[in-house]
Amino acid sequence: MPQRLSATRRALSTFTFALAGSACFAASTWATPVKSPDQPPAVAAQVTVVVGGLSSPWSMAFLPEGGMLITERSGQLRLLRTPGGLSKPLTGVPKVAAQGQGGLLDVALSPDFAQDRYVYLSYAESDGKRSGTAVGRGKLAADGSGLQDFKVLFRQEPKLSEGQHFGSRLVFDGKGYLFISLGENNQRPTAQDLDKLQGKVVRLKVDGSVPADNPFVGQAGARPEIWSYGHRNPQGMALNPWTGALWEHEHGPRGGDEINLVQPGKNYGWPLATYGINYSGQPIPEAKGETLPGMEPPLYWWAKSPAISGMAFYNADRFPAWRHSLFIGALANQNLIRLTLDGDKVVAEEQLLVDRKARIRDVRQGPDGYVYVLTDASPGQLLRLAPAPTGG
Repeated sequence: MPQRLSATRRALSTFTFALAGSACFAASTWATPVKSPDQPPAVAAQVTVVVGGLSSPWSMAFLPEGGMLITERSGQLRLLRTPGGLSKPLTGVPKVAAQGQGGLLDVALSPDFAQDRYVYLSYAESDGKRSGTAVGRGKLAADGSGLQDFKVLFRQEPKLSEGQHFGSRLVFDGKGYLFISLGENNQRPTAQDLDKLQGKVVRLKVDGSVPADNPFVGQAGARPEIWSYGHRNPQGMALNPWTGALWEHEHGPRGGDEINLVQPGKNYGWPLATYGINYSGQPIPEAKGETLPGMEPPLYWWAKSPAISGMAFYNADRFPAWRHSLFIGALANQNLIRLTLDGDKVVAEEQLLVDRKARIRDVRQGPDGYVYVLTDASPGQLLRLAPAPTGG
């Protein structure tokens, strides 16, 4: 089990914090734990509420012309103009199954957005009985009022969710491919079933077609969309800007939230290999161990689940001390996690925004180098972390 150290938490003022939190021992599950510094250096940051009054916001995407798109889980897509404020709900958005954890989820811009204006959405879709994750795209109107000609490109099959574990995040790799993370709909064994799309990361072309070099193309009884499998409920995914590797994190059950390096054809274990237990306190019925031969161990994991959501690598100059960091939102812990990286190793963990006590659903690095987070509430907020003023 990873060992833990604690560090002093500090508040500078109501909206300005010295963002020092809990420093930890951090370890891969197959190596000797790596001790982090006793206390990472505090970084003074000013926290500003950019906009409030959001209905359970889930994700955001920055527009090249300025402003951003924000999804609300209840089914609305909003355009935030700066200046200009928050728009009315955009038209042309698909009907979503806003049940339990489902609704309108991730939003991402086409890699060629400046030319094609495509906006991609992931969302929970119902067949009248059960639901699953779907992904589609539409063109953002020139005046920003809505999406035009929205088309569904992908559907999770079969539909098995009764309102739980949809995933999902969308990541373009810059090589013409789209990755989609998919929850196992709270149907544990399906994560190991290659004929189902539950508990998988899939890879598609940007038009929704299946690449011919996906690892299970041509294999009998396997869905060709699958890139990796054995995932539980992945709500964070991003490309490492320094290595190009695809990183993913997922909720464990009671304990065992984990970060993985996603590789083609690999099995990440759920529910056969897990560090978590059932919410009842009993073992996961299918579990055979914490790690198993032939299954990929996590890069990093938590003994007590923060309930992680959203993922952003920090690669900007606004906060020099935060370079080579990975930010992750925490729902249960109600804070923002910063992991210090050394290559593919996590060497320190810091808890930020602890005094705000807000469920963090998503985190992104903005084009201005600031850090933006969405709080999962109704009303929810978009927050911006900027360097605190000095001197004077």
